[in-house]
Amino acid sequence: MPYYIYRVTPVGPIRQLAKITQFDAFKEASAEAKRLRRESDLAAGELIKTIFADNELQAEELLNEPRVEVPMTGEDY
Repeated sequence: MPYYIYRVTPVGPIRQLAKITQFDAFKEASAEAKRLRRESDLAAGELIKTIFADNELQAEELLNEPRVEVPMTGEDY
């Protein structure tokens, strides 16, 4: 499965996803994502994300899933 790199831009309640590139190995994908984060002029709220998925459709579905926060217990202060 490939690693996809996307530019994620919040547009109101939804996210606009723009595929930048893809890699077969994590090391190269991670290095490119880090380079893009350093060298890109990202607008407020804009992100560069790396995602591991079977195909572009699955990658975009995963990027659009809301992330659930882990509940804190009393010991997590």
